[in-house]
Amino acid sequence: MTAAMDGAPAPSGEPADFVWLASRSPRRQELLRQIGVRFRLLLSDDDEDDEALEIALPGESPTRYVERVARAKAAAARARLLRRGEADAPVLASDTTVAIGGRMYGKPADADDARRMLRELSGRTHRVLTAVVVATARRERLATQVSRVSFARLRPREIDEYVAGGEPFGKAGAYAIQGEAARFVRRIEGSHSGIMGLPLYETARLLRGAGSR
Repeated sequence: MTAAMDGAPAPSGEPADFVWLASRSPRRQELLRQIGVRFRLLLSDDDEDDEALEIALPGESPTRYVERVARAKAAAARARLLRRGEADAPVLASDTTVAIGGRMYGKPADADDARRMLRELSGRTHRVLTAVVVATARRERLATQVSRVSFARLRPREIDEYVAGGEPFGKAGAYAIQGEAARFVRRIEGSHSGIMGLPLYETARLLRGAGSR
């Protein structure tokens, strides 16, 4: 399904004045609006398996993982664009993971998994890695942003209440820094928007390189 947002199709023969966003994330949509990027959603068809793209390979490092997945999402979206015969415009895709050392913390499978992740992040510093890809018919551009987030020590009751509120689900590392989990964060080094899932500085540079900004 494709939903139009923040921009109309470009007239025939003229460069598109928008980008295709290959993401369902409301946070990424909000961040693009924040820097004035016009976009339309390019979402997967019912027969596409989005989750299969996010399965980590054996021995894969967090950096290789997010870059491979972001590239795979962009490639799938470009194929979708051509298959549907939509207006040609740059495709923007991204992926985020949380890591301590080589161990990755993706989206929690259930409440128990979310609690486990938060217990392991409690009182420690972890990395948040987000890879962004802007793909056109001619070229693929990629940037990876790495931030460090230090959590306070979380009490079991805090973790239980946070998980019960539902916010951890669908979030890498089982938390959303722009939500209630902000109270867990003692310090960040890096990009707040990158921790949310779309580093705006890097994204703007990629879009300028593709002729979109």
